[in-house]
Amino acid sequence: MLKDTFKQQIKRTLGVRRAAALRSFLGDVHSRMHAHDLARLAEIHNSDKWRSHWYAQHYQRHFRERRKQRLAILEIGVGGYDDPYAGGNSLQMWKYFFPNSMIYGIDIHEKRLPVEKRIKIFRGSQVDAAFLSGVVEEIGPPDIIIDDGSHLNEHVVKTFAILFPSLNSKGIYVVEDTQTSYWPDKGGDSLNLQNPSTSMAFFKGLADGLNYKEFLRPGYVPSYYDQHIVGMHFYHNMVFIYKGDNNEESNGVMNNQLDVGKQASGVGYQVSGVRCQASAGVRSQVSGLKPST
Repeated sequence: MLKDTFKQQIKRTLGVRRAAALRSFLGDVHSRMHAHDLARLAEIHNSDKWRSHWYAQHYQRHFRERRKQRLAILEIGVGGYDDPYAGGNSLQMWKYFFPNSMIYGIDIHEKRLPVEKRIKIFRGSQVDAAFLSGVVEEIGPPDIIIDDGSHLNEHVVKTFAILFPSLNSKGIYVVEDTQTSYWPDKGGDSLNLQNPSTSMAFFKGLADGLNYKEFLRPGYVPSYYDQHIVGMHFYHNMVFIYKGDNNEESNGVMNNQLDVGKQASGVGYQVSGVRCQASAGVRSQVSGLKPST
């Protein structure tokens, strides 16, 4: 209440335009002071990545070493729904946290937010392959991709298939709000957690691919995901996927068969014919969904 009264008094004293300029100036100063702290930046810019959700702490952990690098950061979902003058809160947050990077946003709705030197917004669908290819062609391979878009399970999986191959080597792909994997109105399923049409079942299937060189399946042909995902981190309602060359060799398997030489040298094995039904189901679904190239 007192805060609102103070704002009104400033507007009456300075006028609406000068009050807005002062607010912008103070916001800039405040943001620069806390540029290293994503949780504080989220609060300053009213981003839902803190308090509404608790994502900022995980972003801080995964992004802090890259903060000063020159990166291309692409976030799907600008916010503000169909209001052309609303949204962009997290884009502002990223702008201050990554002072040397270009920040790009994608939204299905038209956005008429103020033009800024290091922020650009594209209008289009997150599942339109031609549109996304055009964006990547213009901005170059992104170093970080954040899917905070529709949160429809079908969209999440399809967008990943389109964009992950375009992600820079050693890039990070993040999916927010994976709770919709369990919500039927978003295409989710709380009863069958291995439902292959849900985003979480899809990403859990990709996790097996981290160890594809350990599969005892002679003749196995690794997928693009098997070969290019080197790490995955699951948190409450979000997933981080690290891209790279997944070429670390097994210490006991060669060409997806037991290496008899290593076995004889003292490496112990226990081969089980029982495989987790959930893993088998999602692996078959993942292998059937090839990335768009």
